[in-house]
Amino acid sequence: MKKILTIQDISCIGKCSLTVALPIISSMGIETAILPTAVLSTHTQFKGFTFHDLTGEIKPICEHWKSQKIEFDAIYTGYLGSFEQINLVSGIFDDFGKNILKFVDPAMGDNGVLYTGFDRAFAHEMAKLCAKADIIVPNLTEACFMLDIPYIDEGYSEDYVKDVLIKLIGLGCKKAVLTGICLTPGKLGIYGYNSENNEFFSYENDFVGGKYHGTGDIYSSVCVGALLNGMNLRKASALAADFVCESISATVNDENPITYGVHFEKAIPGLCERLAAFKSGN
Repeated sequence: MKKILTIQDISCIGKCSLTVALPIISSMGIETAILPTAVLSTHTQFKGFTFHDLTGEIKPICEHWKSQKIEFDAIYTGYLGSFEQINLVSGIFDDFGKNILKFVDPAMGDNGVLYTGFDRAFAHEMAKLCAKADIIVPNLTEACFMLDIPYIDEGYSEDYVKDVLIKLIGLGCKKAVLTGICLTPGKLGIYGYNSENNEFFSYENDFVGGKYHGTGDIYSSVCVGALLNGMNLRKASALAADFVCESISATVNDENPITYGVHFEKAIPGLCERLAAFKSGN
């Protein structure tokens, strides 16, 4: 069985980060090892949440893994909360990431602004980590901050998106996918670039409901799980985008606030069916 190491925080309530990565990737038949960077009572859109930093535990955990000769087939990183955590993850890439997939979701902003506590210097440091990755999946906000280019909220062209992707590859990664891209009214999707074969690709779904917390983490988790099941990036990106939309569709009539996240659990059976069909050649 293949094994993914995912490095990000864990929020006890609110579906995001490790609380979505672990069940989703596991349901796709991949052993999921976790390295929590922090423990929160809820994610940060709830008021009065508690936070416990686990930065000091990262190095001892990794040293123990090395003593046990533990290896992984992929490393997938999500939200990292400090410069120190980025530097520690860079070291993990060096120690455990040789000849395996390194997948970075540089989760640090949305809608043209960085999350609380982050600044341009942090974005530049995240860009250095992305340079060591094989695949990165930023949204447009994160891409623009890493590249130091103006953020365009809406009305951008396909040529603009392609230019951003080429600049992202210039950081040093091999493949990049921009999430949350809107080029067609009423639709939302992804746009990617594979520098190994000079291929651009895109995929759209009808816009469903509103914007929910944690959907980027869900997208990344499905995408990396699909890649380890043998899909190429184009197919993995489409599967992940469909799963996010199905999860939102299962949530839009829910009485709970959108801060709780989407009901991705209801979409897992369909995900497993599509994955089984792919593996059987259907």
